Amino acid sequence: MKLRSLLFAPAAEERRLRRAFAAGADGVIADLEDSVAPDAKRDARAIAERVLADVGAGAARLLRINGVETEDFAEDLELARRLQLDAIVLPKATPETVAALGGSGPPLVAIVETSGGLQRSAQIAGCRRVAALALGAVDLATELGLEPRPDELEILYARSKLVIDSAAAGIRSPFDVVHPDYSDLEGLERSSRTARSLGFRGKLCIHPGQVPVVNRVFTPTDQELSWARRVVDAYAEASENGRGVLALDGRMIDMPVVERARRILEESQERQGGSNEWRP
Repeated sequence: MKLRSLLFAPAAEERRLRRAFAAGADGVIADLEDSVAPDAKRDARAIAERVLADVGAGAARLLRINGVETEDFAEDLELARRLQLDAIVLPKATPETVAALGGSGPPLVAIVETSGGLQRSAQIAGCRRVAALALGAVDLATELGLEPRPDELEILYARSKLVIDSAAAGIRSPFDVVHPDYSDLEGLERSSRTARSLGFRGKLCIHPGQVPVVNRVFTPTDQELSWARRVVDAYAEASENGRGVLALDGRMIDMPVVERARRILEESQERQGGSNEWRP
């Protein structure tokens, strides 16, 4: 199953973490970093271990650890090694911090949220354990002095770079930024649709109420599926007659269009279940 929605939940709050697994998200990120106060890190690790070992099949289990430069990193990494995780989420990723996690273990979701990380996101995407990139726009905006715009043009370059670097590295499409106003579902939908149009195939969430919107936007619609089936069927018929290009509804259909249609159908089939996969 391709993951669309990744829902953050503070590892220090057991009730909220357990509730996150019932929210319908494709994956839940038990957060040991930003949402946990420094003096609560040890308790948060104990809660995360208890809950992540407890939850049944369903949402993918992810753990966001503290940064490599922090005193909590070693204990977070030891916890991650004890758990059966679907992925580790690495904040402020760089090629060096990815390397610090070693060559074995669960796949990594690398959050690109610094100027240095964005500059070298192609290298990060090419690291062996990195299964996906995610854009962390809040920290990046603070560092770069970006100001929020209704059209989100301030993060257009960062978004596009992560999509291109992921495709070039042969990993899945990246996860888009969180929408910080969790009560603004219309704004969340606009942001999600913009991200999907740019090549993203998932989004980070910070509230259970955001999950249904994100899942819906990043799932092919009935209209898209109908179009995709017609394209694939028409191309198959044309190929049998020795033609590699055809016209459908007044538009030219060639192999790139067919590949797009096949991808839409594959995304729909993956929604039916199966293991959590990180392939492109």
